[in-house]
Order: sequence, then C-alpha cells, then structure tokens
Amino acid sequence: MKENITRKLDELGRIVIPSDFRKKLDVKTGDRLRVELVDNTLILQKSIPTCVLCGKAEDLNYESHNKYICEDCLETILMNAKK
Repeated sequence: MKENITRKLDELGRIVIPSDFRKKLDVKTGDRLRVELVDNTLILQKSIPTCVLCGKAEDLNYESHNKYICEDCLETILMNAKK
C-alpha cells in the first residue's frame, strides 16, 4: 500500500481519504475522526468515544451531545442522587 498520496482540496476544504487508508484504520462512513495540528502537521485519527468522567472506553451507557458516561460512573451518579 502506498503511504503517501497527494489529494486536491475542494472548495469547502474537503479531501477524500483513500480507501486503502480507510481500510487500514478501520474507518467507515459515519465514524468520527479527530483532527489535530502538531508542528505544522495535520493529523487525522479515528476517534474512540470515552467516558467524560473516568476516560474508560468500555461499557459506555449514556450519550448526550457526543459526550459519553460509562456504566460504572452512571451507577455512581445514580447512587449519589438517591442519598
């Protein structure tokens, strides 16, 4: 697989990510990508949802406005609310 491909930016600032790259990164339609600028280099990375409270990526239960809470944190919140 080629690791270096030149693409033209369209009038809205978009580029097409080559299918080989998408397959290698397991990026599918609708997936979120993290876009980061580091030392004049643009980095695209598949975004993995994590709990906003503890950072855990497993057992995500509640989502609102692209913010996630894992089952453990949700249980803690609900237990504290009952007190």
